[in-house]
Amino acid sequence: MQSFETNIFINCPFDKEYVNDMLKPMLFFIIQKGLNPRLSLEVSDSGQFRLEKIINIIKECKYSIHDLSKIKATSVDEYARMNMPFELGVDFGIKSMNDEILSNKQFLILEAVKYDYMKALSDINGMDIKVHKNETETLFECLYSWISETIKKMGQSPPIKSLYDYSDFNKRLFNNKLKEYKSIMITNNYIEKVSIPEYIQVVKTYVNEMF
Repeated sequence: MQSFETNIFINCPFDKEYVNDMLKPMLFFIIQKGLNPRLSLEVSDSGQFRLEKIINIIKECKYSIHDLSKIKATSVDEYARMNMPFELGVDFGIKSMNDEILSNKQFLILEAVKYDYMKALSDINGMDIKVHKNETETLFECLYSWISETIKKMGQSPPIKSLYDYSDFNKRLFNNKLKEYKSIMITNNYIEKVSIPEYIQVVKTYVNEMF
């Protein structure tokens, strides 16, 4: 387990579209910057309540990213997604505890459309909420700015360089798995179905080798 000082809790949707288009690039970027991502998906324990697991992870993380971009229902029969704002509230509550370490927690709140959050969560009005537009390049710009402004990590390469690095990583991952499985179909299936914990480990190995 890495240090509280480098752990970062990721609170986001886990649908296929978001995972492929946003979460995987986000994981690559923050690992490249020396941070250790923590998610509720990292442990599958039927004997532990999900909320208890999330609280324990949040307490082990100095930093958090809360993406509120999918809290709005998009069709008549669809329910709004409340897990993300709820976990943001849990994180705020933990930060507000009378604890010398936890009071130093810092957040990044993301949305896709500017001021959309105001229609559902006006209590956070006035905070610096960054807008990623559901675009990987813009997401990298948001993360770059936050890491510079809040974490105070100077000397980062520009966001566009990380975007190129991410593209190179995906090419290498595909080629390595194609060499291993000798089948494009199986390779594509691996890339699509790989678990998030395994994906994180693959990215860490690549980053350690290349940077």
